[in-house]
Amino acid sequence: MAVKFWEKNPATETTHKKPKSVAREWGDAILFAVVAATLIRWATFEAYTIPTPSMENSLLVGDYLFVSKLHYGPRTPQTPLQVPLTHQTIWGTNIPSFSDAIQLTSHRLPGFSEVKRNDVVVFNVPFEKQYPADLRTNYIKRCIGIAGDQIEVRQSQVYINGKPAQNPPKLQTSYELATDAPIRDDIFREHSVVDYDHMGIPQPLFQGDTAFYTVHLTNEAAAFLREQPYVKRLTEQRLPAGIPDPSVFPNTVDFPSPTPLSATTRPWNADNYGPLQIPKEGQTVTITPENAGIYFKIIAQYEHNSGVTWQDDTIYQNGKPVTQYTFKQNYYFMMGDNRHNSQDSRYWGFVPADHIVGKAVLIWLSVDPFAPNFFSKIRWSRLFHLID
Repeated sequence: MAVKFWEKNPATETTHKKPKSVAREWGDAILFAVVAATLIRWATFEAYTIPTPSMENSLLVGDYLFVSKLHYGPRTPQTPLQVPLTHQTIWGTNIPSFSDAIQLTSHRLPGFSEVKRNDVVVFNVPFEKQYPADLRTNYIKRCIGIAGDQIEVRQSQVYINGKPAQNPPKLQTSYELATDAPIRDDIFREHSVVDYDHMGIPQPLFQGDTAFYTVHLTNEAAAFLREQPYVKRLTEQRLPAGIPDPSVFPNTVDFPSPTPLSATTRPWNADNYGPLQIPKEGQTVTITPENAGIYFKIIAQYEHNSGVTWQDDTIYQNGKPVTQYTFKQNYYFMMGDNRHNSQDSRYWGFVPADHIVGKAVLIWLSVDPFAPNFFSKIRWSRLFHLID
């Protein structure tokens, strides 16, 4: 018996597909690139730039960073209606790049680790009410205290659970510097002493024959200046204990209506702060008029409770006083390494866990905005530098 192999029937054979046009090929390639970049940016690493000196001298203005989403785990989107690869606005405009018509419950996928003390962390600032939580402005600070810690600052030294915290190697504080004559610009540059309000170089004020500077210095830079014969005086600028600063948290809590703060005002300032307990998931606290200001924003905003109001140093929910509360997530206390030039948790309070973006891991480029010439713009020693 003869065997006949199957053959195509010319009558039913389909014609070849029409080749894609150049525009279609470019469109497909761009779409693939946007989708791939969006997924990488969401789930693995994202690039950030340091715009302010709040972390100097650890991180410098002009540093370009990679921030790992893998360490703490990427967050599922809360605001899905958003133009890809944007944050708050469309590039180069003030047009919002998102719609908050749909808001999802955000969850965090598993990561390599939890947030640890001294991690350099990128997070969404919690005080921006005009944006959804995942689109609030990104800040970068050092995590000083984790959930459950008690934090205190005494004469600029941080204490965690009653013990002195390890200070970052490049920590900066403010000093008043008095000299016989103006200091050469290259001396300031050599010791990374920068004033971003005056093209990078601190400017003196003169009283008679003495030049006065306000400068932010590391311990090494301060030690160098103290040894110089032209330095008359170098005094660290610290606020005395017991002098309340109305701008620090919780003295500055934005209550929904004017209220006397006699019960919640504390004699705290940036250099003498606390002690303050950092809330932890599952922890139950008793709410009193003395501590209600500390927990108001958590109960009213961060944990999405409804019907929360404030009156006479008391938190109410649906008209009933809140006397106990159990926290739904962990919180963190963040501070800048430039301790006298940083807006951080001392001023606006705790960072909720669902606002954590990722861990800063690598400086891949660093550009000095005030370099004297084009060839010295790149800070070569900082390229591919791991972040401590």
